[in-house]
Amino acid sequence: MSYIDGFVLAVPTANKDQFITHSRLGDSVFMELGATRILECWGDDVPDGKLTDFRRAVQATAEETVVFSWIEWPDKATRDAGMARLDDLVKTDDRFNPEKNPVPFDGKRMIYGGFAPVVTLGE
Repeated sequence: MSYIDGFVLAVPTANKDQFITHSRLGDSVFMELGATRILECWGDDVPDGKLTDFRRAVQATAEETVVFSWIEWPDKATRDAGMARLDDLVKTDDRFNPEKNPVPFDGKRMIYGGFAPVVTLGE
C-alpha cells in the first residue's frame, strides 16, 4: 500500500516562479529516494471557511498563495528509508543549499504529516 507525505504552506504570490524552480530541484531528491509521484499544487480556488480553512492553517497573508503538495511513496518502509537518508543529504546536497536554491517561503508556517491511504479510487 502506498504512503503519502502531505504539505500545506503559504508562499508569497510574487515568488511563484521561484517556488516552482525550488520545488523542481528539491523534489528531484525525493524521486531519487524512491518517491513515485510528487504534486506541487498552487492555490486557485481556496475559499475562506467559517471556522477554519487552508489560509488560516498556515497563517497566509493577502500577499500569499496557499500551496498544497504531496509526495507519494510505494510504501511506508521506502518513505522511512528515504527520510533517513534525507537528513544527510540536506547537509551535503547542493539542491538543499539555501545559497544555491533559496527557500521562497516561511517554513515555520508549513504543516505536514505522513498518511496511510484508507480509500483509493482510480489509478
